[in-house]
Amino acid sequence: MEFKAKEIADILGGVVEGNPEVTVTGFARIESGKPGTICFFANPKYEQYLYQCKADIIIVNKTFEPKEPVSATMVRVDDAYAAVASLLDYVTAKKRSYKRYRGCHSKVRWSAKVGKKVYVGDFAYVGRHAVVGDYTKIYEHVYIGDDVKIGSHCIIYPGVRIYPGCVIGNNVIIHANAVIGADGFGFAPLEDGTWKKIEHTGNVVIEDDVEIGANTCIDKSQMGSTLIRRGVKIDNLCQIAHNVEVGPDTVMASQTGVAGSSKIGRHCIIAGQVGIAGHITIADNTTIGAQAGVLGKVRKEGEVLMGSPAFPLKDFMRSYALFKRAGK
Repeated sequence: MEFKAKEIADILGGVVEGNPEVTVTGFARIESGKPGTICFFANPKYEQYLYQCKADIIIVNKTFEPKEPVSATMVRVDDAYAAVASLLDYVTAKKRSYKRYRGCHSKVRWSAKVGKKVYVGDFAYVGRHAVVGDYTKIYEHVYIGDDVKIGSHCIIYPGVRIYPGCVIGNNVIIHANAVIGADGFGFAPLEDGTWKKIEHTGNVVIEDDVEIGANTCIDKSQMGSTLIRRGVKIDNLCQIAHNVEVGPDTVMASQTGVAGSSKIGRHCIIAGQVGIAGHITIADNTTIGAQAGVLGKVRKEGEVLMGSPAFPLKDFMRSYALFKRAGK
């Protein structure tokens, strides 16, 4: 990557303040910016670093008024945080190669349908009657089972396993070693104290624009489909059980576990290490704090929950104050 300040301003719809010809070749955090890099400044807590930063270009808000001289060329934009996200998207898109490639020892079954300019890495496997859309990248050591359908412009990183019959939409990113479509955890107790496995005959359906983190597992349904709706973002090391539905544009941080047949609404924010019990419904726009345990239905939209069992944040803070006093 090599960009001049004036090119960056054109991409972002910004204005250059300083040398428009200065060139950068990489990104850096504002605390550690060095010559040849570009940084961004959006949070006032980091203003002290702005005046010490050695980066050649800094993206700032148009409304920002520096208290001291800034040595770098500034590119002023409406929203610095959103602008750097757009610039990173632009750079990533330029780096991606969409040349058709069939890797060493990869195996694509004759009945599979593979679109144009699809990348299939070394030792990858694409099963019978699978469908892979245009411009999708399937990296090394990926397993795609029979009858899987994958849309266009997807990225399937190394080591991912997608079990037979699962459906993946367009613009989906699945990070390394995620497992999509393994059996759900279903066992029936027998009179002799042993457990009989309950077969799972469903699948997983992941809609468009979803991102799945590394080592995350999404189990197929017992019957029907486990559903991950459009725009969902799931972090690393999460567990989504059978027959769960995660609503559109919900985000879920690392080590969260969702038990079977629960339904999570749209635009929810679920922090790290949250546990969600089975067979419950969570209303739209719910925020669940880290390490909370949700044991019952959340009916009211827009609530913020904390604690285990989880309850509204204001009540939690009052209770916590009492807990602290009781311990003295």
